[in-house]
Parts: sequence; C-alpha cells; structure tokens
Amino acid sequence: MTQPTSFPKNKIKILLLENVHPVAIEAFRAEGFQVEAVKGAVSEDELAERVRDVHVLGIRSKTQVTTRVLDEARRMLAVGAFCIGTNQVALGHANRAGVPVFNAPFSNTRSVAELVLAEVVILSRHLGDRSREVHEGRWRKAAVGSHEVRGHTIGIVGYGHIGSQVGVLAEAFGMRVVFFDIAAKLPMGNNRALARLEDVLELADFVTLHVPETAQTRNMIGPDELARMKPGACLLNASRGTVVQIDALADAIRGGHVGGAAVDVYPDEPKSNSDGFASPLCNLPNVILTPHIGGSTEEAQEAIGHEVSAALIKYVNSGATTGAVNFPQIDPPLAKGAHRILNVHHNVPGVLRDINRTVSDHNANIRAQVLSTDPDIGYLIMDLDQDVSQDVKRGIAALPTSIKTRILF
Repeated sequence: MTQPTSFPKNKIKILLLENVHPVAIEAFRAEGFQVEAVKGAVSEDELAERVRDVHVLGIRSKTQVTTRVLDEARRMLAVGAFCIGTNQVALGHANRAGVPVFNAPFSNTRSVAELVLAEVVILSRHLGDRSREVHEGRWRKAAVGSHEVRGHTIGIVGYGHIGSQVGVLAEAFGMRVVFFDIAAKLPMGNNRALARLEDVLELADFVTLHVPETAQTRNMIGPDELARMKPGACLLNASRGTVVQIDALADAIRGGHVGGAAVDVYPDEPKSNSDGFASPLCNLPNVILTPHIGGSTEEAQEAIGHEVSAALIKYVNSGATTGAVNFPQIDPPLAKGAHRILNVHHNVPGVLRDINRTVSDHNANIRAQVLSTDPDIGYLIMDLDQDVSQDVKRGIAALPTSIKTRILF
C-alpha cells in the first residue's frame, strides 16, 4: 500500500520537453503530479526561467541542462533524459547539487541495432547510390562491387546493450562477428572478443561504433585508424558525433581506401529540424547520412517513456536511485509505518556521526539506514519509527554538510 507523502503529490511539478512520449505524461498524471509538456527544445535563457519552480525535468537529446540552469532550479529533485545519452546534462554539477539524472539505457537498443544491420546491407549493395540514380532518371543495373553480407566480418567497437544486439542480428545474417570493448564482456552466440581496437579495424569488412562520449572516445577514429581498416571496408557510426573525425573520414572515402560510411551522429547538429545542415560527407559515393534517428521509432520512444518515467516516479516516491547515471545507487525496501528521510551531503568525514547524533537527540529510533557515497557526495536513506521525523529532518538539514534533505512520509 502506498505511504502518504509529506509533500502533496498534486504540488509536484513536472516539465517535459521535446515531445516526450504520451505514456510518460500519462504515468506522471496517474501519480497526481502537475505535468507541463512542451513540443520542442528551449533555449538556455528560457529553460533557466522555466525550471525555477519545477521538481522534475524531462528532456531528450537537444535540450542543454547547463550549470546555470541547475543553479536556477532550486526545487529540482531529478532530471530524466528520455534517451540514452546524458552528455547534454552537466552531470557533475547536478551531482553536487543533489540532483540525480536518469536515462534509458535499454529501450532503444533494438531500434538502433536494426538500423545498423539495414545500413550494412545498403552499403554492401551500394543501394543509396542506385536509389538516387533511379530518382534522377538514370538506370545503372550492375553487380560489380555489390556483395552479400553473409560470410563477411562485422567489427563492433563498444559491446554494450546496443553493440551486443548488433552482434546477435549480424550472426543471424550469417556474418562473422568480432568486437572490442575496454571492459571484459560476455560474448553473445559466436561473437568473438579481440584484444585491441586495431585488431578489429584490420579484420572487419564493416566497423560499427557503439561507445559513449568520453575523453577516451573523442576523436578515436582519425586518419591513422582509418588507414588501418581493410581496403574497401565501411565505417558506421550511430554512437556520438565526436567519436569520428569527419574530415578524415571524408578524405578516406574520396581516396578510395574506405568503401563507404553510414553516419547518424555529427560533431555539430542542428538544435531543431531545419534545412541548414552541411557536412564534408555530403554527396560522397556510398555514404548514408541520417539525422540522428537511430532510436527514433515509435516502439523505442514508447519504451523510453515507460522506462524513464518509472525511474523518476520511483525516486520521487521512495528515494530509490537505481539507474541514476551520476548518483550513488541505493534502493532500500519501504518499511511499513516508518518515516523516511532522504539526505544528500558533502562526502567528508563525520557526517554520519553528526546525523546519528541528531537522531539520538530527538529520541528517535532508526528502523533502517542505507548510505552510499561517491567522491563528492553521500546519499542517505533513513527510516525512523518515531513520530519526530520532521524535527529530525530539520536538524539534519541544518548541518553544514547537508546539500539537500527531504522527508517522504
């Protein structure tokens, strides 16, 4: 049975931007929250104004949640990125402000993997060029340079949720699958791990990238890496636009060493739908360019709506941070009849001592207490069985080490 909350649910304000799927809106409204849904992204100035009384912010990939926005969001409890990537959020600043950020690491896996396999076939058959020619009134029927993908090797760089699914689908196509990841991963089916990125580049007929944006992955595919690829091999990037040096890829295609490319992400992308896009890859032979649509299927967006809204609702209702990308993760079970206090504090010595002293001074008994830390903050969930939780909450919030303190029920 749901516990009564100390802060009325109908006063919790949710702001959703960028056409978040209706299932998320329905889920929040079913909880009794106030929901405002906006179709597009907004500027930093407008967002900084809007978030001042918002408790939960939902975004997709175009909205930038900067340090300035977070500083204005004094009531912010959590941010939900209704996508995989979270590089559009100032994660460290959110962490130090006591704001967990949740994303959807699973929901668009299949959509991206299917697109990648479709592009492998399209590149192998030069279908993009043939289709354009017919549209232009030219008829060029030929088999030269066109191949089945069966028996060829696909090399996956980054063997996470999407990369491993690409491997499963590629194997079903009869392809050989090799992969490289900086962490040890359990291979799916007959997929085979290789020790180095260079090994994948040298062996694969198709190299597909599925890595996050980090200092380690930025510009990881440049002239040297492209030169290591097999002559005529193709490169696919549906990960992050900063991973590939676009000018170097364009040069490698013009020179004939790289046989084609499929690119869905770019170093600089328009902030809204427009006709103003340009890239050195435009109009090159056997190059597929798509506008960051890897996860843009109705199925994926609905699944993302379910996944992220569920995580946010659980956090608001119980304090559980499982799945947060920038926060200590804890999810203690609810204790019937207890009063739950949530506290985010600076990770310095003596904090738990001071908190427990506050509890003792009010003659409260701790029913359950879970603390998890990262280098900057500690996150504490504490259940009390005495009806003095408001006094305890005020005492904990007054500690100089406290960042954010909330009582749930």
